[in-house]
Amino acid sequence: MTDGRRAGGNGVPELMDAVHLEQDGGPLVVRRIPVPEPGPGEVLVRMAAAPINPSDLGFLAGSYTVRRPLPVVPGFEGSGTVVAAGRGLLPRLLVGRRVAVAAAQGGTWAAYAVSTALRCIPLGRHVSLEQGAMLIVNPLTALAFLDLARQGRHAAIVSNAAASALGRMIIRLGRTEGVPVISIVRRPEQVAVLRALGAEHVLDSSEDGYAAGLRELAHRLRATLFLDAVGGAQTQTLVDAAPAGSTIVAYAALAGEPSVFNARTLIGDDKKIVGFYLGHWAAHKGLLRTVRDIVRVQRLAGTDLQTTVRRRLPLSAAQEAIETYRHDMTAGKVLLVAD
Repeated sequence: MTDGRRAGGNGVPELMDAVHLEQDGGPLVVRRIPVPEPGPGEVLVRMAAAPINPSDLGFLAGSYTVRRPLPVVPGFEGSGTVVAAGRGLLPRLLVGRRVAVAAAQGGTWAAYAVSTALRCIPLGRHVSLEQGAMLIVNPLTALAFLDLARQGRHAAIVSNAAASALGRMIIRLGRTEGVPVISIVRRPEQVAVLRALGAEHVLDSSEDGYAAGLRELAHRLRATLFLDAVGGAQTQTLVDAAPAGSTIVAYAALAGEPSVFNARTLIGDDKKIVGFYLGHWAAHKGLLRTVRDIVRVQRLAGTDLQTTVRRRLPLSAAQEAIETYRHDMTAGKVLLVAD
């Protein structure tokens, strides 16, 4: 095509800019590549924005649960407008709609992305594309954790990495639903930030007496659900502090090293460590209950599940965006915005 546009009149170009990871732990580069074609049941989304999450950092390092052949376009979620559809009724119904999107093939750090129609969430008029870009991973995980608390009849929750966007959502949801949350951070200034947010129970893991204080508070509040995003040596600290019958949920590994714990400390008091992956959780819940959660996420997008944006950078500055986010992951989200 002489004008660089596809046939079909939808204004989609033949080529696009996309961030590429070419080796695990390597630098990010921007390549000019063909715009992908949606297949049956799929849609093509013109991307507006995509966040950087801790899961993305793990993916870039090659240590995340999900692996894709290299080179690869990273990015697990984002937002944009559906501009083309493959075969199927649902894909056609989404054309022209603003959506939050979870990547199915390729990634979202690109000008265009393909995903299955079932992984696209039409956005209500009150939800901006910016907030829509962060509508899936953290909000649905926060709802899942409160579901775990209800289903397991846990009186209270312990949450580490609590100054993160997800940690703050857990605090707000816990307050709304009457579930006490013990929040663990690693710097004094983060204690002040969470208290200003309304958090009642905040512990600084860098302070002397932290482990003993955590154990006392967990037993007093009967906190038997522990959410572990850190891993490493901190997992054993959580196990030691947990009351009998507790469940420790491992859902990330921000320490960058394997979780270390003594199995004997689990056996005697009937404690257990389980893994959590959002995709498996959603599949287990089924479509109808997941749709219900999605409706609730949009309703709470401006309150309990709101995310603060720290900085917006173009795709061409993807490496700078990664370094900015990695430098202070609790200061707010960094968004990659399609050029």
